[in-house]
Amino acid sequence: MTRIIVSVTNDLSTDQRVHKTCTALMEMGMEPLLVGRKLKESLSLERPYPTHRMQLFFRRKVWFYAEYQLRLFFFLLFRKADGLVANDLDTLLPNYLIAKIKRIPIVYDTHEYYCYTPELIHRPLVQKVWLTVERFIFPKLKHIITVNQSIAKQYKQHYNKDLFVVRNISPVPIDIPTYTRSEWKIPENAFVLINQGSGINVDRGMEEMLEAMALLPDDVVLLIVGRGDVIPHLREKVEKSEDLQKRVIFITPQPYHKLLGITRLADAGLSLDKTTNPNYRFSLPNKLFDYIHAGLPVIGSEVLEVARIIRKYKIGAVIVSHKAEHIAQAVTTVKNNSGNYFREGLLNASNDAQWQNESLILKKALKPLK
Repeated sequence: MTRIIVSVTNDLSTDQRVHKTCTALMEMGMEPLLVGRKLKESLSLERPYPTHRMQLFFRRKVWFYAEYQLRLFFFLLFRKADGLVANDLDTLLPNYLIAKIKRIPIVYDTHEYYCYTPELIHRPLVQKVWLTVERFIFPKLKHIITVNQSIAKQYKQHYNKDLFVVRNISPVPIDIPTYTRSEWKIPENAFVLINQGSGINVDRGMEEMLEAMALLPDDVVLLIVGRGDVIPHLREKVEKSEDLQKRVIFITPQPYHKLLGITRLADAGLSLDKTTNPNYRFSLPNKLFDYIHAGLPVIGSEVLEVARIIRKYKIGAVIVSHKAEHIAQAVTTVKNNSGNYFREGLLNASNDAQWQNESLILKKALKPLK
């Protein structure tokens, strides 16, 4: 059987996109091996294909990337592989070098507009390093995937390459648990907002959302589910406010099926990324589709792809700016129109956002590995 090694720097237990890639490879008759990393707080992992989780000495910054690149290179060098899938720029260099050495095909899946993330645009020397890697390798690649048309358009302009677009929609699991609000200490009669994700970082709008909570009635409760760089700051701010302590609930990262069960307890979903950097401006977060499939109206920002979907299907409100009063106004609009008001739009959006359609594109993109 054709062995394909799929690599990513993320915690495998919370990365649904690479799981879908591995599942697609299996359905195509290939044998994937998924390589990523394991953190101290990582969840247990049960997958129908083999995995390898690296426990690294370093967790961030240059030492993390240097260690992972080196270890991934030697891992790929000494493992049998008939093809490679590199996920994001931080795995591309070792994958590309090994593909050349072994003369095997490679598919590159760029989950984001990597060189223009907030972590890089404010660090020009680091950005220059990654841009050098990208400009060296990207023009030589034949098979490239990304998450939406906006990012595909940017890469087309940069490198004159046509990319496969596979939106970050996940198949809805059949084992989603049915929770009660009391199980997660959520007030029964509250209007519940949820923000979920594995990258709740700066410029994702959560600091401003806490400020907006002070302008909203007491029956509005905020769930923050997941992890990210800004979580400690958010927790500290909540601990200093007696009001926020009662109305903001933090939930640690959960397996995907449990995350969807929690999402279904909410009344509206938040996607408040700022447009202060190109990566967020052109992003299309997978949580948007989780909200849609859970039947939740969405309060979103002017991120191009997010705002377009909200307006096209009329499934929520787009904030005018990240000022607290504007966020509160959008929440109030959705809250006052809850019930059946958004139902038809959400049903139409859900019908159009089906993994079965995206998987056909993904399999076409992965076909050169077979």
